[in-house]
Amino acid sequence: MSTILIRQAKVIDPGGPHHDDTVDVAVQDGTIRKVGKRLPREGTEVRIEGLHLSPGWVETRAHFRDPGEEYKQGIANGLDAAAAGGFTRVAVLPSTEPPMDSRASVEYLLRKAQGHAVRALPLGALSKGLKGEQLAEHFDMLRAGAVAVCDDQRPVRNTRLMLLALQYALNFDGRVITFAQDPDLAANGQMHEGHMSVRLGLRGLPAMAEAITLARDLALLEYTGSRLHVATVSTAEGVELIRQAKAKKLRVSASVAAHNLLLDDGCLRGFGTDYKVLPPLRSMRHIEALREGVKDGTIDTITSDHRPEDTEHKKVEFPRAAPGIIGLETAYAVTNTALKGKMSVRKLVERFCHGPRAAFGLPVPHIAEGAEAELSLFLPDLDWTFTGADILSRSKNTPFTGYHFTGRATGIVGNGQLVLAPGVLEAVG
Repeated sequence: MSTILIRQAKVIDPGGPHHDDTVDVAVQDGTIRKVGKRLPREGTEVRIEGLHLSPGWVETRAHFRDPGEEYKQGIANGLDAAAAGGFTRVAVLPSTEPPMDSRASVEYLLRKAQGHAVRALPLGALSKGLKGEQLAEHFDMLRAGAVAVCDDQRPVRNTRLMLLALQYALNFDGRVITFAQDPDLAANGQMHEGHMSVRLGLRGLPAMAEAITLARDLALLEYTGSRLHVATVSTAEGVELIRQAKAKKLRVSASVAAHNLLLDDGCLRGFGTDYKVLPPLRSMRHIEALREGVKDGTIDTITSDHRPEDTEHKKVEFPRAAPGIIGLETAYAVTNTALKGKMSVRKLVERFCHGPRAAFGLPVPHIAEGAEAELSLFLPDLDWTFTGADILSRSKNTPFTGYHFTGRATGIVGNGQLVLAPGVLEAVG
């Protein structure tokens, strides 16, 4: 029997029996066998000064590029990166080649992820082939294990199709995800539209491109009474629209990409393509609104929006570069650094654990004796520098190499396995 003993960890588990306690936690064969003080030494022991422990975090938006572009990431490699970032479950986007738009493609992902410490959560395509013309097989995909449907970053231009998706979801308590961006207003946009885009001579992507589509989708949500998750909101106007929708008691949740909480459009002064993301890095006015939305719960989920790209798609002229960064390994560190002193550890854990689980209808695995062990390990006060050695992703497209952070995810316990991030292995006895 395999035993994992976590020593002197502060438990952050709102609603759980040991919240705010500093305890030892013994895990045996995937189950929490004992929680207490000074438990007898056995098995693999983890002792790290300042260690915190919470129910497992859920990543709501990661691209693993399999099938079709495995050389950029791959499923097993992506799950390894997720574990290093503290995630015990990862929702995998459907924009593969071919797209994940059928029961068979969902089963393919789950089969390749089987046995890993991190559980894959398939996101089925909203439309067949991600073409925005006809609904995909939502019910069959959800029965096979998908947790929601979306067309990734391809906005659903057809309003009737979005209406049908929301209405159809009512039949089986399904979840629909929207990426709010008007494709015509955003066409060929390279960065946030504002003073910096004018200064750099790059075509701007206006904030109203998000607000207009989001207003439409929230109106459809109110009409249908369905469930909607807004992916990667990035503007002050978007935050306010979601706030108003929640005030109306609409069944809506929302995420923000961690990098949109820390970096602004000024980072593009040097035309570095690792700063090119979608939605784009915005101005400080929008960043402050996003931070406030996270603090007050309007935005209930933080995502890495993990998008691996190889050198051929990133190390090119700025207008030709593909948008996106890898973020699984750094999402917690980026967020904690951006919000340090502005949010409690508890509230931040809720944005990584409780918010995503509520969005997908997943239970919270409280830290209690007899419960399944699904745990995230992290150090909220650690000052450290992210280096290339900390990257487990196959692609390396990140602007954070050499960046100084406060707070680090150190690993997970999941599926009966202990996985620690690079650089903390020496802490294991």
